[in-house]
Amino acid sequence: MKERKELLKATVLFEKLNEEELEKIAACFTAKKFSPKEVLFREHSPRNRFMVVMEGEVEISKRVHAGKEVLAVLSKGDFLGEAIFLDDTVHSATATAKTPVRVMQLTRERLQVIRRENPRVYFLMVEGISKLLSRRLESSSKKLVNQGADYHADGFRMEHDLLGERGVPAHVYYGVQTLRAVENFPVTGVPISHYPNLIKALAMVKKAAALANLKLKLLAPEIADAIVSACDDIIGGAYHRHFAVDVIQGGAGTSTNMNANEVIANLALQKLGKKPGEYDIIHPNNHVNLSQSTNDAYPTALKIGLLLSITSLLDAMRYLKSAFSKKEKEFRSVIKMGRTQLQDAVPMTLGQEFGAYATMLGEDVRMLKKAAKLLNEMNMGGTAIGTGINADPAYAKLCTEELRNVTGLELELSGNLVEATQDTGVFVQLSGVFKRISVKLSKICNDLRLLSSGPRAGFNEINLPAMQPGSSIMPGKVNPVIPEVVNQIAFQVIGNDLTITMAAEAGQLELNVMEPIIAFNLFQSIDIMRNGMMTLADRCVLGITANREVCRGYVEKSIGIVTALNPYIGYENSSSIAKEALKTGRSVYELVLERNLLTKEEIDRILSPEAMLHPRRWADEKKGNEH
Repeated sequence: MKERKELLKATVLFEKLNEEELEKIAACFTAKKFSPKEVLFREHSPRNRFMVVMEGEVEISKRVHAGKEVLAVLSKGDFLGEAIFLDDTVHSATATAKTPVRVMQLTRERLQVIRRENPRVYFLMVEGISKLLSRRLESSSKKLVNQGADYHADGFRMEHDLLGERGVPAHVYYGVQTLRAVENFPVTGVPISHYPNLIKALAMVKKAAALANLKLKLLAPEIADAIVSACDDIIGGAYHRHFAVDVIQGGAGTSTNMNANEVIANLALQKLGKKPGEYDIIHPNNHVNLSQSTNDAYPTALKIGLLLSITSLLDAMRYLKSAFSKKEKEFRSVIKMGRTQLQDAVPMTLGQEFGAYATMLGEDVRMLKKAAKLLNEMNMGGTAIGTGINADPAYAKLCTEELRNVTGLELELSGNLVEATQDTGVFVQLSGVFKRISVKLSKICNDLRLLSSGPRAGFNEINLPAMQPGSSIMPGKVNPVIPEVVNQIAFQVIGNDLTITMAAEAGQLELNVMEPIIAFNLFQSIDIMRNGMMTLADRCVLGITANREVCRGYVEKSIGIVTALNPYIGYENSSSIAKEALKTGRSVYELVLERNLLTKEEIDRILSPEAMLHPRRWADEKKGNEH
């Protein structure tokens, strides 16, 4: 209790409470512990408690296109969920324990008791929250103002390249070559920083190169250390906004490579207490790009970035597979008609249908893992065309070893660096797997839309969760918007595959200059597939319910069940019965009895829907009936 009181008293929310009030408030809090990686609350979940960190670190993150963006790391004395005092909105971010964490928490219910029984205390707490929010806004404003002030006060720093001298905004870490690329390629409006794993991979490549060059005594220790430290910052998620070139660019990725070289050089200069642009001390080309060319550094970073991103795609695939598996178990007793060519076929269970979807995804998990292994082959040390010009003979092997250590991936050096520098077949292979996944995923979504069609004039076998009103003119209409959006994601991925195929084919002689468009389409495919699968699982599949009576009714009225009679009464008799049933509207059951083809007991056993779900030894049954 004493620890809670002291912690509360030191915070702006409770600084005006007297000892008696503080004692009562502290008693309302309960303690809770969280293990590393345990989630305190998730984005979009209801706010139901206010927490104060007593011990440890809590990471606040938001889900974005490429996984998550870390917003802050909170420690002792920091608040979580303070907006509970002001409204009942959902959490705007996810809180995860970075280390073992201990918090004290106040539930919404206890807060309402305080509000009702001690309004003065509640008012003072709200006043404290208002002060806290005001300080945060002031801090944010200062950051924005100062950034602008730096820009206007310092103006530009002058840098030069092959084409001459240019002024580079003083507040950015990139240099003159990146500036030219930003001006030359205003294509998509999407900077390479849109794909954080690509930026992290570039930094990993530059770090490994610096470490290899240090061991070869090609870099001075203080320069290598500064470059490595700058790379570590970028790998940790910092300074990504300075990677500003467009994802679609000419030059085979040179603009991306130089963007990385310049940012790392200027960050490294700051580590040494120097100013950005003092390239006589640390130079983007002479030091950061030492022993490298865009033609080995860029494709290597691309492969590593893809490997990092594929991990989250595999996680999403497994999550969606798990959702379908749950429905397979839930619907295992729901009898329905299977259909081929949209016509009645034979009975099955809804569980079998959803189990097939789970198996499809499981197969593609294995296919993707197999394709991803091909990305482990690197061409670092090949430099311009694979011959290794300007690189130490020991560099290629040494740099690959450093890359393995930096990334934790099972990377290996290509056996033929000339081939590896020009061959983009691995990207075609990977994109083909993405297309395969998307085609099957789209087919599944087509099925979900068909099975849920109606509700009065369609299949109406399943109900999808209602996500939003479906029409601006038709009241009460709800559309299958989640499967629809996943269909569109699949179309985009299929289109991306064609772009990648054409770009790979466009390679000439010792280099393929079209790798930037290959990179853009691969990363985009991964992101939209991952987000689409998570959305499909959370906002559709897990909430699907079955209309059991409708499903069974289709079976009982179907002519398709006559198929089960073939082994017993022959194809001709079965065909004749099906034709008459269709013409007269009478049931298969009734017509078989009328023609004395089987007894009632035999028909009951043979035409039981449950008996048609699996293979059976009909020949033995038939012999038994003859005796």
